[in-house]
Amino acid sequence: MNLHIASQIAQTHLLAKKRQTLVAMLGVTFGIAMFITMISFMQGVNQFLEDSALDASPHIRLYNEVNTQRPGLIEQLNPGNFNVIYHQKPKDEQARIKNGMAIAERIEREPGVLGVSPQVATQAFYNNGPIQLSGTISGVDIDRENRLYKLNTRLKSGSLSTLKTNPDGLIMGNVLARKLNVRVGDKVTVTTPKGGIRVLRVVGTFGFGVGTVDNTKSYGNLSTVQEMLQKDPSYITDIHIKMVDPLQAIPFGKKLRAMYGYYTEDWATANTAILAGEKIRNMLTYVVSITLLVVAGFGIYNIMNMTVINKIKDIAILKATGFDARDIIAIFLLQAVFIGFTGGLLGLGIGFGLSYLLSITPFDAGDFLSLKTFPVIFAAKYYIMGLLFGVITTILAGFFPSRKAAQVDPVAILRG
Repeated sequence: MNLHIASQIAQTHLLAKKRQTLVAMLGVTFGIAMFITMISFMQGVNQFLEDSALDASPHIRLYNEVNTQRPGLIEQLNPGNFNVIYHQKPKDEQARIKNGMAIAERIEREPGVLGVSPQVATQAFYNNGPIQLSGTISGVDIDRENRLYKLNTRLKSGSLSTLKTNPDGLIMGNVLARKLNVRVGDKVTVTTPKGGIRVLRVVGTFGFGVGTVDNTKSYGNLSTVQEMLQKDPSYITDIHIKMVDPLQAIPFGKKLRAMYGYYTEDWATANTAILAGEKIRNMLTYVVSITLLVVAGFGIYNIMNMTVINKIKDIAILKATGFDARDIIAIFLLQAVFIGFTGGLLGLGIGFGLSYLLSITPFDAGDFLSLKTFPVIFAAKYYIMGLLFGVITTILAGFFPSRKAAQVDPVAILRG
């Protein structure tokens, strides 16, 4: 088999039908360009949502799940009998984690743990004149919290150090502060569900870009929130944990639950909807992209099949002059490879251009997301994947017509 002669004949066939060659090439180009654009955008959305969820939430949250259900006294005295109890009040159970500080220090020494933040979290009402809003307040050691959530990079105004020196300081979510019409230096009255009231001064605002956090949450000193709840300095309701490897949070959370008997919630459980949405978007991207490339492959198959039919006499002459079946297959496969490779490269370029335009297009997400433009990921692996898939699809689309051409009987064709 002489590849040089085969490539010259393939080139002649391609140039003889320029319009057909261009249409086949554009099919591959369009398929790969759409594949690159869609997968870059979808993966960018997935990465943005995952980062937002992981940045604003702990990898593991350890807390005492308050269960208000309790058996009545009559049920305890007459178990198994028919007992009717009306209007039984729920049990007043504390959310305290016993020995919370000691547990936090012990967890912090475990291998693979990046940081631990013991804290007191409670519902709260924020009052500024006639404005009243509900939310949550977390009493924290701000240095520990900063290590977990990088709060210094999330600050919109004020500073973290002011909270350490001011026991009545408060760092609020930027959307919550705006709704309350307060800025750094203003005072806010905070009321807890137990009736504790305290006037705190806003020393900073933060923004994670997640509406459920920025709209409702604020940070105070651990001792301040404990005093507001009229609890002692050992009162802890939550322990937030960040791992070096987030994937280790799931088995480590189960280990902590078995070890300390408190409920643990890992980031995957807390963000089930986001992870399910990510799987659906990935599946949708691959299904649409593969469909586009398969449709382009059928287009190439039809064009190559028509070429074989149109060139049937030329093929017969080639075989009569000494070309064997492998030479004929090589001629048509070279045409398919040229269409696939050239169309694929064009598709990569157009896909990159569309992805870039998308990445600089302004996107107004309002207060719920800190997003200025559409999220797009530029990863080389997607471009390699697209080119390989495009070339393989076109080779398969060209193989069957070339095998058909190789089976041509030159004597029967030349006899007519």
